[in-house]
Amino acid sequence: MTIAHLDNAVVTLAGYPLLSGVDLDIEERSVVVLTGPNGAGKTSLLRLLAGLEALARGEGRVLGFDLVHGDRRQLRREVGWIGHEGSFYNELTVRDNLVFAARALGRPIEDIPGALQRTGLAERTNTLAKRLSAGQRRRLGLAWLLLRRPSLWILDEPYASLDENGREFLNGLIADVTSQGATVVLSAHDPLRNATFDVRQVRMEGGRIVNSDVQ
Repeated sequence: MTIAHLDNAVVTLAGYPLLSGVDLDIEERSVVVLTGPNGAGKTSLLRLLAGLEALARGEGRVLGFDLVHGDRRQLRREVGWIGHEGSFYNELTVRDNLVFAARALGRPIEDIPGALQRTGLAERTNTLAKRLSAGQRRRLGLAWLLLRRPSLWILDEPYASLDENGREFLNGLIADVTSQGATVVLSAHDPLRNATFDVRQVRMEGGRIVNSDVQ
């Protein structure tokens, strides 16, 4: 089933095109990796899919929401989005950040230990978020998504700042959530290698898709 469809999608900023006529279909349970240099349009495309950017021209639907005529706030409630930094309270501990998130999402507090264990943060439970490394902050964002359980995960450069163990962890997590029915769209500077799941690589340059395939 197609969960996201873009037809000649254009996104602009102060009249400058960030995306220039993007056509894209994303199938359920797939992993789509956007690659390309800085300024290629990867983040703009992710933000469009997450309901954080508006279409200037073209058509699009994500999880059944019309990107032109629909309420993008509703879409944002359905999508799991992690940007470069993540949205955390720096003066709260790792656990308290997740407690706050769980209560806001209506998720049981009892799910937090499992999310901490799955993301390798069990030993950082009482660490203030501001004391975490960049890689650990990314893991905290992923723990938040595990609590939220979205059907569509959108991750902006999730492999950045991760060492080899971190990359293996993220590959395993993506394999797990897609096997359970989720779809993952992420950006990376280079094509994924050594992944344990099928990947659709989409190359972007100048706000356009210049090449895509299915592996």
